[in-house]
Parts: sequence; C-alpha cells; structure tokens
Amino acid sequence: MNLSRTSKILLRAALVAGLAVIYVPLAVVLLNSFNSDRTFAWPPAGFTLHWWSAAWDSSGLRDALWTSIRAGLGATAIALVLGTMAAFAVQRYRFFGREAVSLVIVLPIALPGIVTGIALSNTFHTVLGVPLGLLTVIVGHATFCVVTVYNNVLARLRRMGLNLEEASADLGADTFTTFRLVTFPMMRSALLAGGLLAFALSFDEIIVTTFTAGAGVRTLPIWIFENLFRPNQAPVVNVVAAALILVSVIPIYIAQRLSGGDPHTH
Repeated sequence: MNLSRTSKILLRAALVAGLAVIYVPLAVVLLNSFNSDRTFAWPPAGFTLHWWSAAWDSSGLRDALWTSIRAGLGATAIALVLGTMAAFAVQRYRFFGREAVSLVIVLPIALPGIVTGIALSNTFHTVLGVPLGLLTVIVGHATFCVVTVYNNVLARLRRMGLNLEEASADLGADTFTTFRLVTFPMMRSALLAGGLLAFALSFDEIIVTTFTAGAGVRTLPIWIFENLFRPNQAPVVNVVAAALILVSVIPIYIAQRLSGGDPHTH
C-alpha cells in the first residue's frame, strides 16, 4: 500500500504518541526508584540506591514475593494441564457444541475481574465451604490462566496439522509414543510460551486475589497496594514497581519469540 508523505508522518506521530503514553510513565517509575527525595520531587534532586537496599531488607516484601511465586507456579501448572487437554479436544475432535465449549473456555479472561472474584468467593464460601487461602488463590488464578495456554496450544495444533502424527501411526507407533516423540516436541515451545504468559498473568493479578485470598495471604500486588500510601513506604513501593517492570520484560519477550516460531524447528 502506497501512502502519501503526509500520511506517513501522521502514522509515525501517532506511533510515537502511543508509545509515549505507555512508556514515559514507566520511565518515570524507573527514575524515581533512584530518586534521593522521599517525596519524588521532579526533577530528582539526586540519585541513590538506598531505596533498593531498603526493599531488599523488607521481610514483608520477601514473603509477599514468595507467595506470588507459589501462586503463579500453581496456577500455571493447572493451566498447562487443563488448557492443553481442552485445546486437543477442541482441535482434534468433532462433537456437538464444540464452538460453544471454545467460547466458554475463553470467556473468563474477558469477564471483569471483580465479577470473577465475587463468583469464586461465593462458590468457595457458600457452595463448597472451602476456607480462603493460597489454594483458593491458585484456583482463582487458574480460571483465567487456562485461556493463555489454551490459545497458544490451539494455535500451534492448527499449524502443525496431522501429517507427521499419521506417518508415525502408519509406522506402528501407538498414541503415547506418537505424542512423546512427535507431537510434544513440536508443541513444546507453545507450551513454554503459554506457561510464561500464564505465570505473568497470575503474578500481577490483584482483583481476583482480593476476593480469594484468606487472612494472612498477601501476594506482591496486594502488598504494593497496601503500602502505597503508608508513610515512608512509597519509595520502597516504587522500587518494587521498577523491578517488576524490568523482570516482566523477560518472560514476555521469550513468550513472543516462542509463539512466533515455526513448530517444526523446535
């Protein structure tokens, strides 16, 4: 498509403006994590690593981080199993209501978090009588983490086709052997990408966590929210936010690279 010089300039300006809206505030957070001024006066009067040291020494922060990691790993494990099984069922088999099943699987990630949180809290409390704790947080996160794994695996299965699996069966391999030697190696990168995205989604979830976490269960996002407006805690919270920005780049970049790869090269 040929664009006029004016159109190109406008598109580039819109791109720069969009990126600025997203990344300028993040850059400010990164700079403020080194700001020597406790009130974050702008421009910074000086720079220091004191707040990073204070964040590292915070036992409450470390406990919240470990809770988030455990919740993320648990939710990711459940999502990998259920999302993969659902993707195989929808892609490889024809049955009545197949499209409806696919919609039901994807729906949780489209629902407002507060709706999902209320529904899960009522279910745990009223229907199941399960006390709220880390387990309920993991189950709550898994409800929407399943979607990321499902979408990644489904897309990979559609690209793979059935030729290699059928060739394996023609050569005498049973279903398990075909899956272990043919199917799994081709979809391994999609599983890893889906798992990374699921973990990232779980790690920063706060709304559903608020409704499903019991007393004493504090994930990192909840810790940040609770300490954001406390005296002397704002600089430490800023450091945590800056660290999360830096760390979040890694799984998202890897997942993007893996999702875009050719399934026959992995």
